[in-house]
Amino acid sequence: MKTRFYIPATFLSAALICLPAPGSAQQTDTTQPQTQSEGSQAKQDMKSAGQETKDAAKDAGNGVKHGTKKAYHSTKNGTKKAWNKTKSTTKGAADGAKEGAQQPQ
Repeated sequence: MKTRFYIPATFLSAALICLPAPGSAQQTDTTQPQTQSEGSQAKQDMKSAGQETKDAAKDAGNGVKHGTKKAYHSTKNGTKKAWNKTKSTTKGAADGAKEGAQQPQ
């Protein structure tokens, strides 16, 4: 995957993480009083939702970290390759100029 696709992918994953949150906020029936078990169930649901959000944020962060490292290493390798190619081309040109200067026409 190219580096230019990591940023949009990160935003898309963040949007997908946040998308289910409004759908899960359902209005409860206020005509019946909440029992103790319903209250503890709601509390557990909130804890679960918080844990899932935390895990999703960690996964997204790890994806960004991996993409950043990959982009860094690709840039580093490309720079080394260009430097070596320029070095050999420059050396070849200098050697060719020396040979041309030593041969009288």
